[in-house]
Amino acid sequence: MIRLTGGQAAIKSLETENVEYVFGLIGSATMEMFDALYDSKKIKFIGVHDERSGVHMADGYARSSGKPGIFLAGQNGPGATNLTTGLAQSMAAYSPVISIAGSLSSEHIYRDAFQEVDQQALFKPITKKTWTITQTKRIPEIFREAFRVSMSPRKGPVQINIPRDILAESANFDTFQKPETYRLKSLPVASPDSIKRVSEMIANAKNPIIIIGGGIKNSEGHLEVLALAEKLNIPIIISPGHGDAISFSHPLNAGQMGPRGNIVASRLAKEADLILALGTRLGFNSTFYSYDNININASIIQVEVEPTAIGRYFPIALGILGDAKQIATQINETDINQKFLKEVNHWTKEFQREREEYLNNRELNADMKLQPIQPSGLFKELRSVIPKDAIITMDAGTLCLQATDSLNYFQPKSLFTPLDFGLVGFSYSCGLGIKVANPSRPVISLMGDGGFGMTLSEISTAVSYGINTITLVLNNKCWGAEKAYQRDFFGERYLGADISSPPFDKIAELYGAKGYRVEKVNEIKSVVQEAINLKKPAVIDIMVDPDALYSFRRDSFAHKIKS
Repeated sequence: MIRLTGGQAAIKSLETENVEYVFGLIGSATMEMFDALYDSKKIKFIGVHDERSGVHMADGYARSSGKPGIFLAGQNGPGATNLTTGLAQSMAAYSPVISIAGSLSSEHIYRDAFQEVDQQALFKPITKKTWTITQTKRIPEIFREAFRVSMSPRKGPVQINIPRDILAESANFDTFQKPETYRLKSLPVASPDSIKRVSEMIANAKNPIIIIGGGIKNSEGHLEVLALAEKLNIPIIISPGHGDAISFSHPLNAGQMGPRGNIVASRLAKEADLILALGTRLGFNSTFYSYDNININASIIQVEVEPTAIGRYFPIALGILGDAKQIATQINETDINQKFLKEVNHWTKEFQREREEYLNNRELNADMKLQPIQPSGLFKELRSVIPKDAIITMDAGTLCLQATDSLNYFQPKSLFTPLDFGLVGFSYSCGLGIKVANPSRPVISLMGDGGFGMTLSEISTAVSYGINTITLVLNNKCWGAEKAYQRDFFGERYLGADISSPPFDKIAELYGAKGYRVEKVNEIKSVVQEAINLKKPAVIDIMVDPDALYSFRRDSFAHKIKS
């Protein structure tokens, strides 16, 4: 039995969960926790400048490490409301973020007190679960439950609100329960009957494909999927934002599909007669929920760890609840009809020929105009200089979306995007969190100039804590995606699309980072290489053609398209 304040009990709970890093912004509402954190020998603190970007750091750390990412907000009220965008993003990415915020002292609730907001109601729609602790002695219990819920499939963010008086009060505590005593040890696998049915359906297919998503990437099931694909000799298609789920160099990798993918993968999805969907919802970014992007006549086998995801967007022939990584192995262990293997050979050879032609044309047709820099030329130079072990983060926006399937990813986990939340201002902060989790790997963040302008203050965080990422600002002096829509669907009636930005290279230098400005495509390679070799944060301001815009959400403006 030990006697601790609520703040000390909260930090002790984090230590019991083997937390290594806490991202946070200091404030009076959780000062008891910060004071206890000062004494911790196990946890390193990284102080940020904005709660939203701090949650993005915790999100990046969580996704890349597989461990919970912790954010501690110092203030209730505005400190809590600033968390919402980051948590909504984490929710869309199924990222296990543990967010902690102070809240009003119990005696001040419902009195229109200073910085009062209903935090329980605020966070409920954007987290897996939200708790407001009512007794100091229950702090270990609630923290334990928060970690359990956050790390259980599907993973996701949770919120803990702790009133000031609960943090300040002392209580007696028993031994803190270790995570191995309650944490899930294994995931469900498929029944023998289900696996038999899968093998029969595969044997009867002529144009089969495997589509993989976050369920394979996050479980690092690439070896299991590749073993299955090699045995069957069938193409693997990847859902957008998870292009790193298998290595780019594998001959059965068709790349990312759908409106934001490439023409080869997209064609395969439209012509396949059998789709083995492993760890993918077949959701918005992959399909736009439309048979325009997958074959309406295809039989779909969907393997998902979340039961509500199975058959949600498209009718399925067979749904299997379980871990996609393990089930890929189960399927691989079955005997497949040799007739199938002969018949599918032509389908696969044709895809590989088409894929090779597409990649060759991508290199040959890249626009290498020196000024203004064209996206295709930029991406060609980046492909040649980015190391194979690099981790790449991206924002939403027209240039980053063009980059998603234009860059190459050689090992999981190496691509991190806003996914279905489509967030601008995410990439830089996410990259900082990823670098904390992966200090030995280069981390390169792509952003537009608008998005980077939202998160400039965190350059100070990078410099203060030696978080040496490389940021590529794709500077086209506009909100590119929106300007493309105004151009394509609203008669070039531009309003609010053009923006002015400071010289980001100079801003970086003022913060103590290294800044570069690139105006010609033939400068890109040497500058990026120099930045990679640096031992300090770097920002590269790249002047990109403002007219090189692309409308991705054409479905939203279908009513504007004249037949």
